[in-house]
Amino acid sequence: MDSLQPILGEDPVFLAALEHVSRLAPIERPCLVIGERGSGKELISARLHYLSRRWGGPLVKVNCAALSETLLDTELFGHEAGAFTGATKRHVGRFERAHGGTIILDEIATASPVVQEKLLRVVEYGEIERVGGSDVIDVDTRVIGVTNENLRELAKTGKFRADLLDRLAFDVIAVPPLRQRTDDILLLAEQFALDMTKRLGRTVFAGFSRHAAEQLLRHDWPGNIRELRNAVERSIYLADDDTAPLATITLDPFEGIWSETDRITGSAHQSTNSVAPKPAEANGTLGTIDFKSQVADFEITLLKQALAQNANNQTEAAKALDLNYHQFRRLLEKHGLLPER
Repeated sequence: MDSLQPILGEDPVFLAALEHVSRLAPIERPCLVIGERGSGKELISARLHYLSRRWGGPLVKVNCAALSETLLDTELFGHEAGAFTGATKRHVGRFERAHGGTIILDEIATASPVVQEKLLRVVEYGEIERVGGSDVIDVDTRVIGVTNENLRELAKTGKFRADLLDRLAFDVIAVPPLRQRTDDILLLAEQFALDMTKRLGRTVFAGFSRHAAEQLLRHDWPGNIRELRNAVERSIYLADDDTAPLATITLDPFEGIWSETDRITGSAHQSTNSVAPKPAEANGTLGTIDFKSQVADFEITLLKQALAQNANNQTEAAKALDLNYHQFRRLLEKHGLLPER
């Protein structure tokens, strides 16, 4: 990724996150980007770099989970010739290569205690030492940690250094999961469908049937945008008639392969406190539907029910819908539900 990539979305919850990114980007301090798998953390992290004054400098990404402790140590900080068997020449680490730019530490929660200790030093003082060396090297690198883990809980149990967390968490960008971006589901799905249609050499995408659209809106999307893309693209290429609206979405590629008790469903994100939509009839009938109007009506119903169930306590109502307070308030404002002063 060598430029600022466009990000598709118009849901107020997502736009609030983008606004947070725009305000944080010029503040060249360490920060964290957290979010569920497939929610777009990489794009958000890169956006922090390209909207900062470091946009012309290098953007270096390291997947901490992909390397062992020893390899991650040398990959981040480099090593001198002869530092260990096979080290025949000096290796310049990622922090040195990111000098004047940004380094993204993906899956930072998996870094070992030894690596965390070295990260603490470079975040605090901007200094590193190559493995096998004794010279202190100054680096000017902005550090962005990325994870889908709860670092605060890991710090409480001693699995992540609390002092490192303190230094990284100047501010935290929370990337909203797709189930909180209801206005964006059909928008993204249509773009993925158009891309797949073009890739298959077809001339036109005829749209989604009522049933297919309802499937997209009802699904919990534990795999978020990545899962949505796969589901839409899979359904497009499997469709027998590419001249009619897509009749159904193949949500589970494993369906029918394993027994019901062995199936992987990925429904861990559903909450007993949240209000679930009523399933519509899955008859595959083709037709048109005012998607935005129905989504808006559904959001209003959820908001009102959550408030009613929590005695109009907005903080508790937000928790019931798996939203933070500010996201909940923005939705109330969007639908004109904020109480008059």
